[in-house]
Amino acid sequence: MSEDFAADVASVAALGEPVRRDLYRYVVAQDEPVSREAAAAATGIAHHVAKFNLDKLVAEGLLEVEYRRPPGRGGPGAGRPAKLYRRAGRDISVSLPERRYDLAGQVLAEAVTVAARDGVPVGEALREAARTTGRVLGEERGPGDAPLDLMSVLERNGYEPRTADGEVVLANCPFHRLAGQYTELVCGMNLDLIDGLLTVVGAQGRCARLDPGPGRCCVTIGEPGQRTSSSNSE
Repeated sequence: MSEDFAADVASVAALGEPVRRDLYRYVVAQDEPVSREAAAAATGIAHHVAKFNLDKLVAEGLLEVEYRRPPGRGGPGAGRPAKLYRRAGRDISVSLPERRYDLAGQVLAEAVTVAARDGVPVGEALREAARTTGRVLGEERGPGDAPLDLMSVLERNGYEPRTADGEVVLANCPFHRLAGQYTELVCGMNLDLIDGLLTVVGAQGRCARLDPGPGRCCVTIGEPGQRTSSSNSE
């Protein structure tokens, strides 16, 4: 699972409690941050219940807090600033099996931008954008700033890697729906992304090849000499 999967699941699970869900929906529907008094009145619960549950939503990363004095009140004797709640800036998404459509969108947006800016063919720009993204993923660090190995990088990006007969089979496609609709484009992009990843992590001489099969990713990581390049598949 991706690095933030547990945190994302916990955040979404917090909304399973009806009072918290009502408070969250009220807060995010407002144009300005709101006080616990306003949230309590709007949802029909006691102030102390609102405070407890709003703070739980903050702890789960769904809301953020700011402190602000009412307009016209300042200086000595103005009292403590009010504690106000607003939607957190963090994006939260949970899918099972894990999907990374954000990653595909990033690669495709980069490719289109480069193609338009530099006048290069879109296919060429897409291959380079995918390889660059793979290298960036391979340079990410784990706990304590430790380098990640190949399997860890694949796991945190939703590929669900498995070792079989000396090869790494990717049991899950992070781009499943896109790959079903735009197979050649997305599978080629995926192959180039993993190619880029393999240039950074310790892959023990392994290389990526297109090897589609039912119920798994179209890319397999194996021994040299087995690779089918994306350029040959176009």
